[in-house]
Amino acid sequence: MTGRPAPAVLPPPLRAWLGSIATLAALLAVVLGVHYADGSRPGTVDAWIRAAVDGTGPSWRYVALAMDFLGEPAGSVPLVVATVTGCLLLRRPRAAVLVVAGTGLTVGTATLGKSLVGRTIHGDHLSYPSGHTAFLTAFSLVVALLVVGRLGLARAAGTLLVCTAALVAGGAMGWAQVVLGAHYPTDVLGGWCTAVAVTSATAWLTDRAADRLVDRTAGAGRQGRR
Repeated sequence: MTGRPAPAVLPPPLRAWLGSIATLAALLAVVLGVHYADGSRPGTVDAWIRAAVDGTGPSWRYVALAMDFLGEPAGSVPLVVATVTGCLLLRRPRAAVLVVAGTGLTVGTATLGKSLVGRTIHGDHLSYPSGHTAFLTAFSLVVALLVVGRLGLARAAGTLLVCTAALVAGGAMGWAQVVLGAHYPTDVLGGWCTAVAVTSATAWLTDRAADRLVDRTAGAGRQGRR
């Protein structure tokens, strides 16, 4: 028999639902990227949303700046380090790997996407997709997956928790980016979709790689006892 040294980071009850959501998110991110490629002006939806948040008071701008800080290296790195440390203390090595790989690959994909799409804001600043939104969405999604696995939640409750965490975190950071004028609203949506797609795929790949490693180790152990 083979066993797992640590629980799966993508709970089996969530795999089908989250896989479907991730696929739709990836398609939407691509569609938006193609539509706004090489652009430098807000679309109709962008203009409408920006008009709705225009005139935000100074106190709310401080909140937006605090949210924005979480997407900067000085804010994001301590978050990741603290979470990885917690995972290791709880003996969840797969979870620690996912925290680093999920957020890292998401930010890397968003950065690559900016160069490929070429959408700009405020001159030559690449804007699509929003890396800040992508990071916080990915981080929250990873943490939510860990909570679902830790508590052993069923499919409905687990999916609700994961989706709520991603929507709240992505929405909060996206709001901050729009209020601060750093991104168009559709950049924010693209960042959210990127995070959902990449983080979900990374969680699945992490489990696959870990399972194969366990199988190989168990196989080698059986052969050594012969």
